[in-house]
Amino acid sequence: MRLMNLRPERPLAVLLALLPFIVLLLLYMTASDARLAENPNDKLLPTLQSMVDAMQRLAFVEDRRSGEYIFWGDTAASLKRLLIGIGISASMALLAGVLLGTLPLARAFAGPVVAVVSMVPPLAILPILFIVFGLGELSKVVLIVIGTAPVMIRDMTQRVLDLPSEQAIKLQTLGGSSWHLMLRVVLPQVLPRLLAVVRLCLGSAWLFLIAAEAIAATDGLGYRIFLVRRYLSMDVILPYVLWITLLAWVMDLGLRRASQLMFPWFHAGQERNA
Repeated sequence: MRLMNLRPERPLAVLLALLPFIVLLLLYMTASDARLAENPNDKLLPTLQSMVDAMQRLAFVEDRRSGEYIFWGDTAASLKRLLIGIGISASMALLAGVLLGTLPLARAFAGPVVAVVSMVPPLAILPILFIVFGLGELSKVVLIVIGTAPVMIRDMTQRVLDLPSEQAIKLQTLGGSSWHLMLRVVLPQVLPRLLAVVRLCLGSAWLFLIAAEAIAATDGLGYRIFLVRRYLSMDVILPYVLWITLLAWVMDLGLRRASQLMFPWFHAGQERNA
């Protein structure tokens, strides 16, 4: 049997998925032990126990000044900003994507603007956002929207254009209007694709959020990472990075499961080919 036709069973697939993480963990532990053996005060590669102690202090011990649990407060602040930004971007992408993909006049009017805006490096205009919108929550949300919405709109527009043109022709022969085409034909078919593009943009959204929090914030996961870097507190930075990665992975998994539950027809062919 050719290697390309070998498909692992479920237990073997799980083991293969875990194996790289186990290898990375062992490599880290080995490197950490080697550095600490040479210099017990080394902070670059802290032990797993020191990271656990640091996270217990941040997650389960009240802060003396604020009376809050710092880790959970940072998580709540970052998730609030991220979800608001992604929600606004997804709503804009759905509305604009359907309009631009369905109506040639709308595409001729707004398509070039969306294409140009999508090429603007969002981090380059971050100082402008702080000047215009201030240092509060709004500037951080706007950065996420500017960084993700144009890409989502372009993707959704293309997904609408990829739909078979015979569907629009058939609807018109049956007396359907442009609204019927958008609401009855296009919208049901692009909704699962919207969830797919949101999943693809999650990484960028986290990047913009961390960048904004690092520069101007008083709480949040990005703010904490850049605050403790002054003291080379890798025992805090590394768990925070892992926590951000875990949150992004859970959000991606949740969106994928939601799409499979709501639009099983969309994933039928993909599951057969998986």
